[in-house]
Formats: sequence, C-alpha cells, structure tokens
Amino acid sequence: MHLQRYQLPFTFGGPTPVELAVEQLAEAGAEVRGAIFTRRSVVNFILDLAGYTSDLPLHQARLLEPSLGEGDFLIPALERLFSAWHASGDITNPVLALKDLIRGVELHRQTFNATKAKLLEFLKTEGLTTAESTTLAEAWIQQGDFLLTEFPANFTHVVGNPPYIRQELIPEVLMEEYRRRFGTIYDRADIYVPFIEHSLSMLAPEGKLSFICADRWMKNRYGGPLRKLVASRYHLETYVDMVNTPAFHSDVIAYPAIFVLANRSGGRTRVAHQPDLSPAVLGPLAAALASGGTQHAAVQDLEHVAISAEPWGLSNFDHLSVVRRLESDFPILEEVGCKVGIGVATGADRIFIGRFDELDVEDDRKLPLAMTRDIKSGDVEWRGYGVLNPFSEKGSLVDLKDYPRLAKYLELHGEEIRHRHVSKKNPNSWYRTIDRIYPDLALQPKLLIPDIKGQAHIVYEEGRLYPHHNLYYVTSTEWDLHALQAILKSRLGQLFIETYSTRMRGGYLRFQAQYLRRIRLPQWSNVSAKMRATLIQAAKSGEAGACDEAAFELYGLSLNERNLLKVATWC
Repeated sequence: MHLQRYQLPFTFGGPTPVELAVEQLAEAGAEVRGAIFTRRSVVNFILDLAGYTSDLPLHQARLLEPSLGEGDFLIPALERLFSAWHASGDITNPVLALKDLIRGVELHRQTFNATKAKLLEFLKTEGLTTAESTTLAEAWIQQGDFLLTEFPANFTHVVGNPPYIRQELIPEVLMEEYRRRFGTIYDRADIYVPFIEHSLSMLAPEGKLSFICADRWMKNRYGGPLRKLVASRYHLETYVDMVNTPAFHSDVIAYPAIFVLANRSGGRTRVAHQPDLSPAVLGPLAAALASGGTQHAAVQDLEHVAISAEPWGLSNFDHLSVVRRLESDFPILEEVGCKVGIGVATGADRIFIGRFDELDVEDDRKLPLAMTRDIKSGDVEWRGYGVLNPFSEKGSLVDLKDYPRLAKYLELHGEEIRHRHVSKKNPNSWYRTIDRIYPDLALQPKLLIPDIKGQAHIVYEEGRLYPHHNLYYVTSTEWDLHALQAILKSRLGQLFIETYSTRMRGGYLRFQAQYLRRIRLPQWSNVSAKMRATLIQAAKSGEAGACDEAAFELYGLSLNERNLLKVATWC
C-alpha cells in the first residue's frame, strides 16, 4: 500500500498554483501551519482509547497519522507495534511484515526531515539494518499535504492532532481546492474540519479515529456539516473534555477535547471531564472509557448525543437534561420578539473610532459608541468615544461631496483606509465600514453582552449608544429588556450558554450570537403581571440570587432541577 500524491490538472511550464500554495505552506512557520505538539502521556491515552495497544495483534492493523509533526504519535505507536509483533513470534522479514501497516504525512519539510531522522534512529534501536530502516521509513511516511493525498486502502486506526489553521492564513487557490474536495468546509471552518472528514473516509469498518482537537465543531455554526456527516455514518464513542489540562507543549486559546469516532452505528457516548494527566490516572480512565462496561467515577454515559447536525451537548448529563426539557417546552429567543446582533466592525478602528467631540466630521456623520470598557462595572459608563457613520438613511454610502469635513478626514487617512480588505474588494466604496451602520440602533434600548466572559455579563443600555464589534446586543419588540436581563444573568441563562458554547483559555465562554439565539423563552404575553414585576425587580436589584429565583419560577423548574443549578460550579 503506497501513498498517492494528489492528482491535479497537468500543466506545462512548471508547478500549478495549487502546488505553489502547498510549497508556500510547507516552508511556513509553526504558527501559520498550525503546529501544536502533544504531551507523551496524552498521546498514550489517545492510543489507548483508539484500541491501539500492544496486547492486541497490531501487526494485523493499519494505522494512519495525518499530521506527523515531530513524531509525537508515530514513535509511541511504533513502540507498541514492534512490541506486539515481537510477541506474536512472527519471523518474517520486518520489511515484508510491517511496510503496509503505518502511514503518515507531514507538510512542513524541515519538520518532516527531522521526524524521518528520528524514525530511522528508532528502527536502528530495534535491530533493523540501514537498508531495512530506510525502506520502511520511505514506505511509512511522506512529505506533502494530507488533504491532497489519496490512500488506496482503509485503516483500522487513525490517530493524531490535526493542525489548527484559520482559513485566512491559507492561500485562496488552495482553499478553493479544499472546498472542491470536502463538503464539511463551511463558513469559517478551521482546517482541522476537513482533516477529520478525510480521515473518516479512510476508516475500515469498525475502525476508530482518535484525535485531540478543538471541540468548536461540535457546537458552533461551522461544524454543522461535519456533525451531520458523523451523525449519519459514524458514532461518537468517546469524548474527553480537556479544559484546563496542559495537554500540549504550548498554550492554546481554544481548549481541546479528545474524541473517538467509530465507523459503526451509534449508541451511547462515554464522557469524562478534565482528567489529571498523570499516567496513573489516564491509564485506568482509558480502560474504563474504552471498555464500554467498566464503572469509573469520572465516566458518564450519555445517550443520543451525536444524532444530528444540531449542536451536541456533552456537558454534565443532569444539566443537559434540564436544557433538553426547556428546548422542548419553549421557543427560541428570536421567535418571541427578540433580536440578536453584533456591533460594528470598521476594519480600521484607529481611524473610524475616536473621542466623539474630537472627530472632525459633520454632526450627523458620527454616533456615540458603546465599547466593552464602557460596561465593565455592570452599568453603562460612557467614556466619550464615537464612530464615523459613512452610510445614509437608505443604506447607501453618503456622497462625500455633500460632507466636506467627512471627506477631508477620510482623505487624511486615505492610504490606510484603502489598504483594508473591504476597500480593495469594493474600491468604489473604499470608505465604508466592514459592517453597515444603522443609526436607529443607537436609539433603541438594548442589552449589551461582551463576547468572551467567564460568566454572564448583561448590561442594560437605555438607547443612546451604538455597539462596538466586541459587543453583542439584544433588542426586543415584545419582552421588557430588564426582565430579559434577569433571565440572561441567572444561572439558567448561564446554563444555556454553557451547553452551547465552547470554552476558551481560563475557562471563559463565548457569548456569541449563534449561542444567544438558541436560548429558550416563553412568550411575553404568557408571563403573568406578577412574574413580570418579579423579573424586572430582580434585574434592577443586581442580586444574582434574585435573578436565579425569578428565572427558576418562570420556567417552572422542579426542586431537583433548582438544586442542580444552585450547586453548579460554572456560575
């Protein structure tokens, strides 16, 4: 079984644009190519979860590592393979016995060469000759782009740590080729998403993929197509939340998860959270998770988790059951007269945003701006900043001839403004902000919500300020915003976000529009006058306990459900 390089249209006169883009990434630094390296104890844990253990006949298995890196997975896997092979008593020539059992790909040329040298040294310690070692190394590992590499055979095990690369760091011609090949690339999906798709496509029946990876795809918008693929053809067998665990040799912003996807029909998912990374803990935990029957205090069994493209809830099962009940009983927030949005992104805040009184433009071409620091205390304390508004009431850009002060100000910074991506894409609209500005929004009462917070920070703004792009906002034509504020600030509001959002470094949650929109609310017309008054008073009091009790009563939580949320450690 040999690797086949990607098949691209043949051209005369040199490499294709796609090949040039691949070469560009092959020479890039670690940050651009998404290189993050995994600790040995975690590697062993992942191999155990995949069932790639030396007590099994691994000389009859086939393993793929789609992003070799520095051999963090390759060398431990080979140690297990050789142990199993020696134990089997097989006296076949090692090249004949083992050459089809391992495949690995690494894009970065310098890293690949270092890993190949490490591999050759390992084979030497196993007693192989130089010729045997070289033959196996050349059969096993390949320098190239995994997403453009075809494999003629299926694998029983796929393991690793796929790269973390944002789309904007990948040459567009290469992204177009990826999109042509992989249906899971949607919205702003990170490149690890097609890595998972391509890896799954090569799993043998009953085969297992065991990755450590950001868990964003399990909950957010861009993960929808991948969730749908997994739900329709595979099974989420194991999920281990790695929040606050030093799984890598360097810090990462988005905390990862370890998951096992099996090429078989579904059933229950075994879940564990934030394990200690010592071998004494991870060994027994892996055995319990992989067995399907062993009882372990840190393991929970969840039923029907990964069954659709909808976000998957993999948090505490008891908390999840509360959310699922409320989802069945109440409509989503935007179905009851509420609207969720995000503030304005300008593409050049240094120019478009400044002290309101010092922005030298016509009065109707600037708006007072609410920024994250303005609501830090929990109330609005405006620091006096404003944002330029180049849009007319009809939504088109104003004619600069009609606004000489605005025209002069913009031309003063014209070179920097025109250098923005949005300006290059729309040269005739070079002075627009990235997002259109709707002046009436400034005059609407709204709730302002910072994107990244450890817990809900919901601030009422009476209708004077326009939100900045670091703030999400909620308006409503039906609900009293103070009453809504009480719900969003309560433990129940936090529970919704905790269920839908991924956690960031430091345990912070993302209070993004896609998560806020999934919050469930009753119709305002169904809320009694007494309950309305209770909610409003709770919000105005600022007392967390009052917001909790009011929300619990509104949603009709049982005593057991209330007690579950009162002891939740994430609030």
